[in-house]
Amino acid sequence: MIFQGFLWILFLFIRTTVALLFLQSRDQNVLCLLNNEMKTGAPRMGTLMGVYLPCLQNILGVILFLRMTWMVGIGGVIEAFIIVLMCCSTTMLTAISMSAIATNGVVPAGGSYYMISRSLGPEFGGAVGICFYLGTTFAGAMYILGCIEILLVYIVPQAAVFKMEGLEGAEAEAAMLNNMRVYGTLVLSFMAIVVFVGVKYVNKLALLFLACVICSILAVYAGVIKTAFEPPIFPVCVLGNRTLVWKGFDVCAKVIERENATVTTQLWRLFCDSEFLNATCDSYFVNNNITEIQGIPGVMSENLFGNYMDKGSFIEKVGLPATVEPDSIPTNTNRYVLADITSFFTMLVGIYFPSVTGIMAGSNRSGDLQDAQKSIPIGTILAITTTSIIYMSSVILFGSCIEGTVLRDKFGEAVRGNLVIGTLAWPSPWVIVIGSFFSTCGAGLQSLTGAPRLLQAIARDGIVPFLRVFGHGKANGEPTWALLLTACICESGILIASLDNVAPILSMFFLMCYMFVNLACAVQTLLRTPNWRPRFKFYHWTLSFLGMSLCLSLMFICSWYYAIVAMGIASCIYKYIEFRGAEKEWGDGIRGLSLSAARFALMRLEEGPPHTKNWRPQILVLVSMDSELNVEQPRLLSLTNQLKAGKGLTIVGTALEGTYLENHPQGQQAEQSLKKLMEAEKVKGFCQVVISSNMRDATSHLVQAGGLGGLQHNTVLACWPRNWKHAEDHQSWRNFIGERQKHHFLFKGYFLTLMIPQRFREQLFTSVRIIENYNVYICISLLYLQHDSDISAYTYEKTLMMEQRSQILKQINLTKTEREREVHVRPQTFTSPSADAETPSTAIQMTWTEAKCDGEQAKPIGRMVDDGFIFRNQSNLRRMHTALRLNEVIVKKSQEAKLVLLNMPGPPKNRSGEENYMEFMEVLTEGLNRVLLVRGGGREVITIYS
Repeated sequence: MIFQGFLWILFLFIRTTVALLFLQSRDQNVLCLLNNEMKTGAPRMGTLMGVYLPCLQNILGVILFLRMTWMVGIGGVIEAFIIVLMCCSTTMLTAISMSAIATNGVVPAGGSYYMISRSLGPEFGGAVGICFYLGTTFAGAMYILGCIEILLVYIVPQAAVFKMEGLEGAEAEAAMLNNMRVYGTLVLSFMAIVVFVGVKYVNKLALLFLACVICSILAVYAGVIKTAFEPPIFPVCVLGNRTLVWKGFDVCAKVIERENATVTTQLWRLFCDSEFLNATCDSYFVNNNITEIQGIPGVMSENLFGNYMDKGSFIEKVGLPATVEPDSIPTNTNRYVLADITSFFTMLVGIYFPSVTGIMAGSNRSGDLQDAQKSIPIGTILAITTTSIIYMSSVILFGSCIEGTVLRDKFGEAVRGNLVIGTLAWPSPWVIVIGSFFSTCGAGLQSLTGAPRLLQAIARDGIVPFLRVFGHGKANGEPTWALLLTACICESGILIASLDNVAPILSMFFLMCYMFVNLACAVQTLLRTPNWRPRFKFYHWTLSFLGMSLCLSLMFICSWYYAIVAMGIASCIYKYIEFRGAEKEWGDGIRGLSLSAARFALMRLEEGPPHTKNWRPQILVLVSMDSELNVEQPRLLSLTNQLKAGKGLTIVGTALEGTYLENHPQGQQAEQSLKKLMEAEKVKGFCQVVISSNMRDATSHLVQAGGLGGLQHNTVLACWPRNWKHAEDHQSWRNFIGERQKHHFLFKGYFLTLMIPQRFREQLFTSVRIIENYNVYICISLLYLQHDSDISAYTYEKTLMMEQRSQILKQINLTKTEREREVHVRPQTFTSPSADAETPSTAIQMTWTEAKCDGEQAKPIGRMVDDGFIFRNQSNLRRMHTALRLNEVIVKKSQEAKLVLLNMPGPPKNRSGEENYMEFMEVLTEGLNRVLLVRGGGREVITIYS
C-alpha cells in the first residue's frame, strides 16, 4: 500500500510539472507570434506564468497545511470564516490599490518597492520598503520552521537531536525548540548557499514546488469528496473525555479477551505499574472508561463554535462523561493530548494572516512582463480570488468532515502522529506531507532570493545612507552582502523556534506595507495630483481608505504591542531618512499633501494684524555677501535662532548687485551658502536672494516682497554698518537708514539692529526665576538722568568732528557743479553762545522722537567756538551732549554686560541729517561690548492674560 501511494504521488507530481512546462512554453510562443520584432531576452512572460502562478505559489503555503485545521478547531467554523474573510478582504483591497498604481503609467522594472516608493516618496517609501524587506525575511524564517516541523514531527521523528521520549511539560517543549533551532540553522545555511551559487536553479525548481502545492490541494478536495461516501478509518482513543496520544499502544482498550482469558493491553501498562489486573493504576484511568471514536466521521456540523483553551489544558471530547477526583493532581500528562499554547481570537488572526501574503509576487516581476499594466491587475486579483475560495471552502470542509478533538490536536498526536490535514487527503496522507514539505522549502528559497534583491534596491536608491554597502554584490549584480544580512536576520527568526511566535511578527510588517499602499492611493486621489490618473476601472479611493483601515485594525487586533513596535520602527526609519537620507524628488503623494496643507493654511490666514495672543516674531534677517559669496555676518543667524522661541517665520535675505540674466549663477551660489549657514546654525526658515542693479532697491524689494499672503515678516534684523565712516563704504549706511525707513513706513513693525565688535564672541545668557504664583517677575532699576547745563569741551569737540565728517561725506556725494557752488557759500551771521541759548529742560529724554528732532532742527541757532567754526544748529550739540551723558550712565552700569538692549531713535526724515544720525548712534553705544537696538511699531503685543 505504501509503495502504491508513492507511485501515485510521483505520477501526480510528474503530470503537473509537465503540464506547467507546457503552459509556459505555449505562453511564450504565443507572445513571440504576437510580436515578431521582439529581441532575444526581452520580457515575454504573460499573465499566467508571470503573475498568476507566482502569486498562487506564494499565497498558498505553510499555514494552510500546518495550522488551518487547528485554527478551525479552536475558533470554530464561524469565527475562522470571519478571520479568513477579513484577511482576504484586506489583500483584495490592497490588490485593487496596487492595480491602480500599475495602471497609472509605465510600471518601473523594480517590482513592488519601486511602485510603492515612487508613490509615497523617499521617507515613507524607505520606511515601507524596509518593513517589506523585514516581512519577506521573517517569512523565510517561518517557511524554514514549517519545513523543520514537517520533517521532525511527521517524516523522521527519530532524527531529533534532543530526544523528547519520557519528557513532560516544559522539558519536552524546550527539547522541541532546540531541535527546531539546530535543524533550522542547518537548512538556512544550505538554502543561503544555494541562493549564493545561482538563483537560476531556484527559478528552475519553482515549477516543481508549485506542482507540490497544487497536487496537495487537489488531494484534499479529492479526500473530501471520498469522505462523503466512504470516510477513512482514523480512530481516536479517549479516556473519559480526555484525548490520548496514540503512541505506545495498538488497541484502544484497558483489557481484551484472549483465549477465554482477560489480559491487559499496552495501554494498561502505560497507566499502571504492572501488567496484572491487581496492579496500582492512575486514579483517573481507573475511574473512567476508554472510548474509541472516528477522527473522520464524515459530513457533520458540530464544530461551528469556538473552544479556546489555556496552555496545558486537556483536549476533551464534548459529550463524553468523565469522573475526576476532587483536589487530585493530574499525572501521566504526557499520555494526553495537551494544548501547547493559550489560544484566543486575536492570536488566531496573527497566526493566519501570513497565509494571505504574497500578493506582490507578480508585481515583483514587473520588468519581465510583456504588458505589466494588464497582467498585474488581472493576475493578482485572480490569484487572490482563487486562494480566497480555497481558504473559505477549507474552513467549511474541515469543520464539517473532521472530528473536533482531532482539529484541536495541532500535531496530530491523536491520529498516530499523522498530519491532520493529511488524514483527509486521498489517496494517501503522504501526498500532503511530501507536498507541504517541498512547498515550504520552495517558499523559503523564494524568500531568500527576493529579500536580498529588495534590500539591494533600497540601498542603491541611496535614501538610507547606512545601507549603501548592501547595494554592492558580485560582478553579475547578485546581492552578496544583502544575502548575508538577510541570512543573519532570518537566523534571528529561526532562534525564536516557534512558527506561532514568528507569524505575528511577519503579519505586522506586511500589514504596515499594505496599509501604506492603500494610503498612497487614497491620498493621491483626494489631492487630485495631476500625475495620478489610474485606468483601473474598479478603483475608487473609498476602497483604498477601507483597505487602510482594515490593515490598521488588523495590526492592533493581532497584537497591539507588536503593532506599536512595528510603527515605532517605521517612524524611526522615516525620521532617519528625513534628517540624514538623500533628497529625492519622485513626485510622490506626500509632497502633494504638504503642498495642499500649506495652501489651505495660507488661505485661512487673515491678511491683517494678528490677535495679540497669536503674535509672534516673524523675522526678516538681512545679511550681506562677500566677494566669495559667503555670508559676512554668520553670527547674526545665531541670534536669530535664539530669538525663535515663538516658532514664527524666518526669512534670511540678501541682495546682489548686477542683472538677473548675467548673475543668476551667483544668485544660486549665494542661496546655497545661505542654506548651508542656516543648517549649521539650526535656523529653520527660508532664504531669498534678490539681484538688482541698485543695492538699495534690492533691499527695498526684500523688505516689501518678503512673505506670502498673511504669513509676512513683522520684524527686520540687520547688522550695524561697521565701516560707514570710510569714504569707500559711504553707501552702506545710506542703505541701512533706507531699510529702516521703508520697514517702519510700510509695516509699522519692529526693527532690530545688532552691533557686535569683531573682538567679541557672541554669547547670550538669560536667567529668570519662577515665582510660586506662576508669573515671571523681572526687577528693573529705573534711572533718571538730570540735565547738566554745563556742556563739556569734549562734547564740543565731538560735535565739531561730527559736522566736519558730515561735510566731507556730503562733498563726496555732490556733483562737480554742486561742489563749485558750495565753495562760494560763506557764513554771514555770527551769534554769541548766550544770545539765543535755550533754557534746558529739567530731564533729558532717552530717545529722540521725530517731533522733537523736527522742532530742534527748525531753530536757526548757531555758536562759534575758539577755532572759528560755527554751529549753525544747536540741536546737534544738544543731541551730542545727551548721547554722551546717556553713554556714561550705560557704560557705568552695563559695561560688562554680554548684551545691552537700547531703544533705537527714529531716523531723520530728510537726507540732510543722516550723517549726524549715524554719529549720534556711535557715541551712544561707545565702549559697550554688544548692543541690540530695538525700534517698535507702537502696537502692544504683550499680554499677561491667558
